[in-house]
Amino acid sequence: MKKWFVGYLFALLLSVGAIAHAAVATELDLQELSVEQLQQGMAAGDFTSVDVVNFYLARIYQHNQDGANLRAVNTLLDTEALHDIAKKLDAERAAGNVRGPLHGIPVLLKDNIDTADGMPNTGGSWLLREHFAPDDAFIVQRLRAAGAIIMGKANLSEWANFRSTASASGWSSFGGQVKNPFDTSRTACGSSSGSAVAVSANFVALAVGTETDGSLTCPATINGVVTIKPTVGLLSRDGIIPISSSQDTAGPLTRTVRDAVYLLSAMTGQDSADAASFDSEVDFTAHLKADGLRGKRIGIVRELTGYHAGVDALFEQQLVVLREAGAEVVDDLSFPNGRNWGGDEFTVLLHEFKADMQSYFEASPHPDYTTLSDLIAANQAHASRVMPWFGQELFEMAEQRTAKQQEAYEQARADAKRKAGAEGIDALLAAHDLDLLIAPTGGPAWKTDLNTGDHFLGSASGAAAVAGYPHISVPMGFVHHLPIGLSFFGTAKSEPILIEAAYDFEQRTQARRAPQLTAPF
Repeated sequence: MKKWFVGYLFALLLSVGAIAHAAVATELDLQELSVEQLQQGMAAGDFTSVDVVNFYLARIYQHNQDGANLRAVNTLLDTEALHDIAKKLDAERAAGNVRGPLHGIPVLLKDNIDTADGMPNTGGSWLLREHFAPDDAFIVQRLRAAGAIIMGKANLSEWANFRSTASASGWSSFGGQVKNPFDTSRTACGSSSGSAVAVSANFVALAVGTETDGSLTCPATINGVVTIKPTVGLLSRDGIIPISSSQDTAGPLTRTVRDAVYLLSAMTGQDSADAASFDSEVDFTAHLKADGLRGKRIGIVRELTGYHAGVDALFEQQLVVLREAGAEVVDDLSFPNGRNWGGDEFTVLLHEFKADMQSYFEASPHPDYTTLSDLIAANQAHASRVMPWFGQELFEMAEQRTAKQQEAYEQARADAKRKAGAEGIDALLAAHDLDLLIAPTGGPAWKTDLNTGDHFLGSASGAAAVAGYPHISVPMGFVHHLPIGLSFFGTAKSEPILIEAAYDFEQRTQARRAPQLTAPF
C-alpha cells in the first residue's frame, strides 16, 4: 500500500486511526504559532512533534475537502509514516539532539517537487498521478537533514500555470480548484496556490513553493502570508518540475518573515546538479533586525502602482511607517526604459520549457512520458479529464521551438536579463543611490472564473523574476476583507538587505490576520 492519500479521495481514504488522532489534536490549539513558539512548546514538554503533526492533520481533515473545502493539499504521507518520523525526532530531542529551528516541524511541498517517500510528484496533472521520483530533490534532502517533517504535497496551478494562455490559477486536474481562505469564491492566485493557502489557513506552519514569475509572490499577497523569492541559484532546482532554467526557483511560504528565513536557510547549499547553484555563507537570521529600516534608502516604483485605488491608499499608509522607522524614501521612480522585457521573457520561457522538461524526465523517469510532445499527446487523449476548462496553447507553442531558433533564444535571454537587471532594477538603484525598491505586490483577489481565466490587475513580480533577483512580500493590510502585500526587491544576492527591511516593517505593522474558516453556504 502506498504511503499517501490523494486530494480528490481525501475524505474517503483517511483511516479510522487518522481520524481518531485528529479528534485528539483538536483539543490542542496551535493556530498561528510561529516556528519559535512551536519549538518552545516542544522544549517545555507542552506538546510533542507527534502532537503538532496530529493538529495539522486535524485542520486538513476539517477544511481541505470538508468545511471550507479549500483543496490546498493534494497528498499526505500516511499517518503511521508521519508518526514514525515525528517519534524519531521527539526521541532525538529527548536525548538532547535538536538539529535546528525546523526540528520536528511539519512542512508541505508544492506538488512539483520530487520526494522518494512514495508520494507522487504530479505537477498538478492527472497524467502524473503515478509519477514516483527515484530520489529526493536537493532541497528536500536539506529539509530532512534539518529535522523537518515532509508532511505532504500542496495543490497548485497545473503545470505551474504554464499550459494555457487562458488558465485559472489554482486549478489542477489532479487536485481541483484551490480556494482563497478569506473568500472561497475568489482566487488563491498561483501557481503556488496550495502552499500559500495551507500556511494561511493553518494547515501547516511552513510550505515550499516555486516561482518563475509571480508564482510565489502573487499567492503570498492574495492569501496574506510571507514569501522570499530568492536570487536564482541560491536554492537548487534539482528534482523540481521546471518551466525555465533562467528564472525558476523554489522559496518559502510562511506566516512570518522569521519563519521564512528559517525555511530558506535550511534549503540553501550548493548543488552540482544545478549549474546556477551557488554556495552562500550568509547567516540570514543575523539580518532579522528590529531596526532594519533605519538608514535605508528606499525607492518607490510608481510605475508598479495605479491599478487599484484601494491598494494605492493602503500603500500610501505604509510609506509613513517606513519614514517613522528611519528610512529615507525616494518617490516617483520608474524603470528607465519601462517594463520592456516581456517579449524576450516569453521567448525564453517557451524555448527553455521544452528542453528543461526533457531533462527533468531524464532525471525523474516516467514510464509513459519522456518529452513535451508525449505530454501534449496525452493531454489530447484525456482532454475531458485534464482540459475541461482550458487548453494547452503554451505547451504547443513551446513544442514548436527548434534548434534553428537557438541563437534567437540566446539573444532574447541576454536581452531580458539586461533589460530587467542592469538597465532596470540595477539602474534605478544606482541612479538614486538606493538600497532597495518597493511597490504593492499585487491587487486584491478576483473572482475565480474557470470559463474566462485569470483577471490580473497589476503585479510587482516581473523585474526581479526576469533578472533572477530576490523579492520579498509581506502582508501590509487589507482592502475590504482581502489581504494585500508589500514588495521589497533589489539586486542579485541582496537578501540580507531585503530581510532587514521586511522584518522591521512586519514587526511595526503586524498586518497578518488569520482567515476565519467556515463551511460554504
